[in-house]
Amino acid sequence: MPHTDRLKRLKFRAWHRGTREADYMIGGFFDRYSPEWGEAEIAWYEIVVEEDDVDIMAWALGTGHPPAHLDNPPLIAAMRRLDYIPLP
Repeated sequence: MPHTDRLKRLKFRAWHRGTREADYMIGGFFDRYSPEWGEAEIAWYEIVVEEDDVDIMAWALGTGHPPAHLDNPPLIAAMRRLDYIPLP
């Protein structure tokens, strides 16, 4: 599947999570960082969006640690910066 189609699908998945808080956190992260992503980062995020919202948010807030197969220090560090959450 071409990057464009994968990114469109990921954007939808990122912004349609189930709670407004998760939408802003997971969707905001996608919007901020996905333009810089290559194949490895896209593949990583495809796995991340399959995880529970509570777990993803815990990784971003630093109250939880991702499982070993998702522990990508540069992307987890970017997620923890929280500079991507739009404030009303």
